[in-house]
Amino acid sequence: MRLKSAIFVSALLRRASVEGAFAVVARRGAEEAGAIFVKVVTPDGAALYGPAPQTAFDEAYPADRKFVELVPPGRPETEADARIARELKFDPDIFVVAIEDREGRHFLDVVPL
Repeated sequence: MRLKSAIFVSALLRRASVEGAFAVVARRGAEEAGAIFVKVVTPDGAALYGPAPQTAFDEAYPADRKFVELVPPGRPETEADARIARELKFDPDIFVVAIEDREGRHFLDVVPL
């Protein structure tokens, strides 16, 4: 069974805070199973991470949450915001977490595409 989205987001906010980054929920999604998107803002720009496709999951651990890079680090923040807007048209129940961190840390399990 997968951890509820709201609990995962809460843990992500806490981890970022403990590590010295500033994180907020920019948009609250469905408590149980809302997709989670994480925007990381640095002095150089922004990056966006979203849910990995099903093919990225190991059959032994299908409940893990994994993410992929949707907008690479250092891009203009407007590019990440535009991608979030497109995702909202497709699914209005998404969570958006915004993290401000000089080092660009996202605190996620990111898999390559």
